[in-house]
Amino acid sequence: MKKIQKGDPGYLDQIKRNRIILAVLWFAAAAVIFFAAGNMAGCIIGLLCCIPGLVTLLRVILRRQLVSVDRSRAEEILAKTGLLTTCFDLALKSGGKLTEVDCFVISSYNVYGYTHDEKADVEELSGSVRRVLEENGYTGITVKVLDRYKPFLARVEGANNIASVEHEDTKEREAEIRRLLLERSI
Repeated sequence: MKKIQKGDPGYLDQIKRNRIILAVLWFAAAAVIFFAAGNMAGCIIGLLCCIPGLVTLLRVILRRQLVSVDRSRAEEILAKTGLLTTCFDLALKSGGKLTEVDCFVISSYNVYGYTHDEKADVEELSGSVRRVLEENGYTGITVKVLDRYKPFLARVEGANNIASVEHEDTKEREAEIRRLLLERSI
């Protein structure tokens, strides 16, 4: 199986899957040590091995609502943003709440985001991302997070058309903005 990097479609699902496997391995190791040991020290070590398994399982439970962007949507976005920088499957803190962002598309001085969560405060999230960028020296960037897919797709398609006309090389800048967004994501 191909390892999915942070920012690629499917990253959140892979993280959950890996954490579940890790928790199962910790509990299996604890069971083996507990039942194979035959003395009190082995039982204590076996029980102590349950602690990392419980912590890992708790992380999975707390983030169970986070799901990766739908594969067909990711392919559609990638098809429409050939000249732009994309970033998928982020979970950002905004207003004390963890908000899932399906995709960010970065185009020179514009950052467009899409979240499928209709309850998300998109204005607060946009402001939070804008503040992060300004703290790192990226001023004058328009940040817009949308909770409706069609308007998001129309904006990024327009941004891609503009990029095809301008022929401006902003990939380095876009990659740095992408890196900042990935650093802020869980």
